[in-house]
Amino acid sequence: MRRLTWCQDKEKGLSFLMNNAEEATITARSMYAEELARLRKLHGWTLVELGDRCNYEQSYLHRLETGGRLGTLEAAQALDRVYGTGHVAKLWLLAKEEAKRSRYGGFAEVEEQATKIQEFSVSTVPGLLQTRGYAEAQLLTPEPLSSAQLAAGIDARIKRQDILTGSKPTNYRGLLDEAVIRRVPRETGVWKAQLERLIEAAQEPNISLQIVPFHVGLHCFPNMVLKLLSLPSGRTVAYVENSWSGQLIEEIEDVEQLWLFYDRLRDSALSPSESLELLRTTLEEQSSCPVPSQT
Repeated sequence: MRRLTWCQDKEKGLSFLMNNAEEATITARSMYAEELARLRKLHGWTLVELGDRCNYEQSYLHRLETGGRLGTLEAAQALDRVYGTGHVAKLWLLAKEEAKRSRYGGFAEVEEQATKIQEFSVSTVPGLLQTRGYAEAQLLTPEPLSSAQLAAGIDARIKRQDILTGSKPTNYRGLLDEAVIRRVPRETGVWKAQLERLIEAAQEPNISLQIVPFHVGLHCFPNMVLKLLSLPSGRTVAYVENSWSGQLIEEIEDVEQLWLFYDRLRDSALSPSESLELLRTTLEEQSSCPVPSQT
């Protein structure tokens, strides 16, 4: 059991004494939440009483104290004024900076722990379903890589796919924009193998694939990838990514909004059986097409 003791010294300010820290992952975000809860209890206030003093809703303050939201700098500064402190906003800044530094690493850890993944991809086959050939073609698209860099990138991507197999495979639901199966690698053999992999995956018991056809028109995710990851704790987080950056989103309201958009888009998609048939048709068309000349 983790024990965290907070000490204050008038000259040295706030310092921390942690015992058994190795038994738990301590983050700036968790410290921020715990300090907010500690300060309120120290003053003997209920959430309603605190809300009256700082003009924030009780539900909002509760989520700050439980880590469900990081909130804003303005809220942290307001709490500093109410409590007569100066370190709450500093803790918020540390938590915010921590979130920026751990965007990609944090996602990798969350993905590995997830019991269910719901994903939308706008133009490329999701990494969890890529073949080695397709992964190589995608990794080489932005810029040339050394042989070592390319091999490491492919191996890391393929290794991630282990979560979809094994004794307790992660449940995966993928929404693929039709552009995914229309924007193909130049190498016919690479694309044929990738289509075969998608068809195979769509028939796995823990995997569901649905294609969002072009005739749906404009939708909420025109230029990004979205992942919704359900964790063993019952919490769901989101990850959004474009060509240049990615962001892990933990704020409850934001995740719920993205989840609603995802559900609406899924409602407009082809059914899993219709999507499987489209994949098979696309493979047949690919197999019957002449091999393009390399000029």
